[in-house]
Amino acid sequence: MSKPVIIGISGPTLSHDEAILLREHRPRGVILFSRNITNKLQLSDLLASIRSELPSDGVLMVDQEGGRVARLKSPHWPELPPAASLQTAEAAFGHGAALGAMVREAGFDIVTAPVLDLAYPGASSVIGDRAISHDPEIVAQFGARLAEGLISQGIIPVMKHLPGHGRAMVDSHFALPRIGAKPSELEADFYPFRANNNLPWGMTAHILYTELDPELPATLSPIIISHVIRGRIGFEGILVSDDLAMEALQGTPAERAQAALAAGCDIALYCPGDMAGNKAVLEAVPDAA
Repeated sequence: MSKPVIIGISGPTLSHDEAILLREHRPRGVILFSRNITNKLQLSDLLASIRSELPSDGVLMVDQEGGRVARLKSPHWPELPPAASLQTAEAAFGHGAALGAMVREAGFDIVTAPVLDLAYPGASSVIGDRAISHDPEIVAQFGARLAEGLISQGIIPVMKHLPGHGRAMVDSHFALPRIGAKPSELEADFYPFRANNNLPWGMTAHILYTELDPELPATLSPIIISHVIRGRIGFEGILVSDDLAMEALQGTPAERAQAALAAGCDIALYCPGDMAGNKAVLEAVPDAA
């Protein structure tokens, strides 16, 4: 049985120590970023070496959306536009299908898209043109079609960032965003996720919603995960944390992983690829029940 953890690795090849770590601690999967990818042949060799060390239920994930969030890059892979450029539901399906075909042919199982956060003028640019629209109905509809395009290619989509990142005024990679909107105001942010609550995977937001839980960001909040993500939004799929190395969170990597899982996340995601952090997270997390 695998551990409920997905980790990054350090570079374009799987090191001897990383192979031993995967073999001995059996994480649920590995996520790749630009530092891991140089060309098609190199990537094929890397994914084969990783998959040979993962447990039978292991998955290979890539952080790829289109636009500026692209780890598979030109000239080896086609460039896709940002989600904000999508003008019709049919275009959203085509975007998802093209993205799905690209990552499937590269050898991945899961892609961290679609982004279902709303576009808010004046908010942090961390979401920006990654958002489909400011209109919850359009985000819900286009997001669903984008996910359908991914699924049509055999790729598992991960909708993000539950319960809504769009209002954040700071980038959660570097600081903890605080959103003080009332629950009634947040209904617009919840809507695209609620409309897509049948999708198989979702990702949390490292955001403190002061009117929902004044103490803990969503990733670490049993209140938000239980009452909002599982309750109000009705998501029943696999809930993975956003990258636990981001500066929005406090504590050691092991403490963050334990807290995310205790709060109700199904999988702890730790992306930097540093051996010490990977080892600490994997040693701190028990095997899945």
